[in-house]
This record gives sequence, structure tokens and C-alpha cells, in this order.
Amino acid sequence: MSARDAILGKLGPARPIADLTAQADALIGHAERPLLDGDTIDLFLAQLDQPSIAATHDAVDTLGDLPAAVTRYLDANVGARALYLPPDPQLLDLDWQSVTTLHSCPVDDGAVLAIARAGVAETGSLIFETAPVAPMLPNFLALHHLVVLHRAHVVRWLEDALLPAGPQPRAHYWVTGVSGTTDIEGQYVRGAHGPRFLHVILVG
Repeated sequence: MSARDAILGKLGPARPIADLTAQADALIGHAERPLLDGDTIDLFLAQLDQPSIAATHDAVDTLGDLPAAVTRYLDANVGARALYLPPDPQLLDLDWQSVTTLHSCPVDDGAVLAIARAGVAETGSLIFETAPVAPMLPNFLALHHLVVLHRAHVVRWLEDALLPAGPQPRAHYWVTGVSGTTDIEGQYVRGAHGPRFLHVILVG
């Protein structure tokens, strides 16, 4: 008996593909989602509070209340009322008289604002899409990442956040908490390769 035959012999007889498919379906069917009891928004906020995500959050009734919420955050955490806004009409049309809006994104400092397409209660993830009015790079450059998320766009499960059918963005990306690393002497360091602070403002 050759070495090849010996190895294949240990694997057992070949199984019909239909049997393998049925076994895979059974395994997937038993891979139950984690138990998530409670309101979807409450679960999402609880995830943001986890040390592994380390995000803060606020809430406003309407998008028109957003500048006041941003100003509160800047006063308490940044010290300067300055903010980079993406060229999104939803944001540019708001009253930003209390804030200096920047035309270029600060690097390793300052704050940037962005709109998330969705939030996921299961993981606390935020989902973003790129577009001419939603550049991706600023969300990875500033020290403080402020995110606008409509309550209606918070979903319970990862599968619920899949891209809908139809025209797709050039790219989309998921953010789950602030960036961090333990590469430096095994100590957890936030903001190693991205913003150090994440602040989510729910609208609605």
C-alpha cells in the first residue's frame, strides 16, 4: 500500500455530494444566533458601551438638532469648536454657526463627522459607504470620529445589514469601535491606526 492509499484509507469511503450538502445545511441550521433579548436600540447602545468598542453616544430628535449635539461633544472632549464635514448636503445645509467647519481633514488631531448607513445591535458595528459626498479617508485620519446614525437604520443582526439590491457604492466598510493594538509591550493602546475616540449620535 502506498503512502497515498494509506492516507486516503484513513479518510474513509467517499460520500455522495448530496450527503455532504445535507450535513452542511444541518450544521448551518444549528448555528443559532446569539440570544439578544430587549430593544434593538438598547442592545446597540449597550454594545457601544463595551470596553472593546469604547464608544460614547448621544441622541437628538431631528437632524436640525445635530449641530448642538456636536458642539456639546467638542466643548467637552476636543476643546476647539472645529470640525471637518464631508460635502454631504444633509450636513452642509444645517446651521453650523457655533462651529468652525474645516475644508480639510485634520490628521491625528481634531474631529470629523460622517453619516453611517447602518448600525448593528449584534456587534455594535457601524457601516459606511463611499460616495462623492462621503469620502472614506477622513474617517481614518482625525483623532475624534463623530458618527451620525438614524435610529431607523439600526438593525439587530449582521445579516440584516447586508447591502440592498440595486446600484452599489464603490466601496463600503465596517467600523466596530476605536482602533487599537496590543503590539507595544502587550499594553492595549487606542488609536493605533485610526481615531482614538468614537462618538455616535442617534437621530430620530
